[in-house]
Amino acid sequence: MLVADPEKLKKFADEISKHHLTPLWDRTVKLDPGSNCVPAHWPYALTRPFLDESTLLIDKKRADRRVLVMENPSLRGSSFIANSLFAGLQIILPGEIAPSHRHTPNALRFVVDGEGAYTSISGEKIDIRPGDFIVTPSWAWHDHGNLGQSPVVWMDGLDTPFTSLFGAHFRENYPNDVYPVTKNANQSVLNFGSGMLPLQYGVDSGSFENLLIYPFERTLAVLNGMFSDSNSVVDPCHGYKMRYANPSNGQYPFRTMAAFMQLLPAGFHGQKYRSTENTVFNVASGECLVRLSNQEVHLKAHDVLVVPSWEQYHFEANEQCILFSFSDRSAQQLLGFWREATGDSGDQ
Repeated sequence: MLVADPEKLKKFADEISKHHLTPLWDRTVKLDPGSNCVPAHWPYALTRPFLDESTLLIDKKRADRRVLVMENPSLRGSSFIANSLFAGLQIILPGEIAPSHRHTPNALRFVVDGEGAYTSISGEKIDIRPGDFIVTPSWAWHDHGNLGQSPVVWMDGLDTPFTSLFGAHFRENYPNDVYPVTKNANQSVLNFGSGMLPLQYGVDSGSFENLLIYPFERTLAVLNGMFSDSNSVVDPCHGYKMRYANPSNGQYPFRTMAAFMQLLPAGFHGQKYRSTENTVFNVASGECLVRLSNQEVHLKAHDVLVVPSWEQYHFEANEQCILFSFSDRSAQQLLGFWREATGDSGDQ
């Protein structure tokens, strides 16, 4: 059996390094689940005053850039909340328009606070309200406006790290502030929100057509229905949790990102849970306590929390709490990477 000589190995490694080669046997790459990301919490009581201050510094012509990026403490300088996700809080004032543009990253919006805003996606104007979940597909023209009397805040979620990884990040501004409205208002809800599909859907449609908004009132009705149904079983880790689905095929709204809403009933004490997905939570209403491996976080309305891959956590709620979340589960499941575990067990 050949016994490695440390000096010869080092000399060999130094030599091949000149040619941009490295020996696998000296590999130092992390091969365990998880990442270098850490859990991080952004209280709304902290972020909202900063958002208000930003309106005094960034005018309405740059309203589409008036976003406070929530950057993971371990990824400073990246603009990412996790290795695979971007998240930011955006504020738009009454009478403002965020000019029309498009980009290759998929984007979602979760409306946090304020009434009277709209988004326009591929020629469809959509009224948005707190708690609504909005889908903005890759390369779709979109702009936003506020016709109300008070500021409106929403959380942006994008799969920007995916396009950055592949070197496929493109962006284009529309020549005018507003993309022409060519469809009836909220048309996608009429076409796809009833559980039925247009007869020719998927046959000769050359452009993206699907449900673009999931109204909070409908989501909440489903969760409350589950909660009040004596035959419904509460999940020991997640309470009553539903995933948002593309109504045409039952899949996640994006190939890269999944989105969820869950209800934690008063008195809920969840079991420990972890998965390989990176998850961003935003409290729609109520409060809860999240116990992580090395800390506990008290979440209040509109607070944001990121739980990175394979971080163990569980929920406790003294009062009813509604939680929105999005993650990279969709991409991980498509690629066959996703794993989860409950309690102190290993892979399931």
